[in-house]
Amino acid sequence: MKQQRILVVDDERSLCDILLYNLSMAGYEAVAVFSAEEALDIGPAGFDLILLDVMLPGLSGYELAQKLKTDTATSSIPIVFLTAMGAEDDKLHGFDLGADDYIPKPFSVREVLARIKAVLGRTSQTHSLNQELSYEGLKLNMANKSVTADGEEIQMTKTEYEVLKLFLEHRGQVFSRQEILDRVWPQGVVVSDRTVDVNITRMRKKIGRYSSCIATRQGFGYLFVEL
Repeated sequence: MKQQRILVVDDERSLCDILLYNLSMAGYEAVAVFSAEEALDIGPAGFDLILLDVMLPGLSGYELAQKLKTDTATSSIPIVFLTAMGAEDDKLHGFDLGADDYIPKPFSVREVLARIKAVLGRTSQTHSLNQELSYEGLKLNMANKSVTADGEEIQMTKTEYEVLKLFLEHRGQVFSRQEILDRVWPQGVVVSDRTVDVNITRMRKKIGRYSSCIATRQGFGYLFVEL
């Protein structure tokens, strides 16, 4: 089972160190950035949950949340505010922006971990209700692990299926070859970057007229684009 990835966005570096340590001990893969701009640069679509402070240099946490919730590539990522702004109006504003939880500082690390687990659990249940990812006539069924293009079933390997699932879940997000390897191939399996290219080439051939949706960004990687 792959580690769930959590992005911590807070300009208080000592606090980030505490959160990163405890998240890692709890089994998560955690990354910290110190501004909203850094969060946007790192590619937030690759994370399963975002822990977000409000008072940040540059864009505020509220502004970042609004950007994420209005972008189709990141709108489904749960956001948990972790902030000193604990007034009722602040909390209501956070929830109005689409936050899944709002934790005032100072906080208990055990409580934060418990509430993260609860949010991820709810998100997982919601995702399980939606068993299909699709773009026009290209459909990926997560219940029976099948892929169809304009009604015709496509025979895919497990790896091809998982790569396509990754792209459909994060449309518009560029993934480097290494990121694709980390998220699709089992941990401990050593393969080359070329393996990613081979699987994507095969997958493009199989999905017919949707092949051009799998775009290449030279020097960066691959992404799914809506044509």
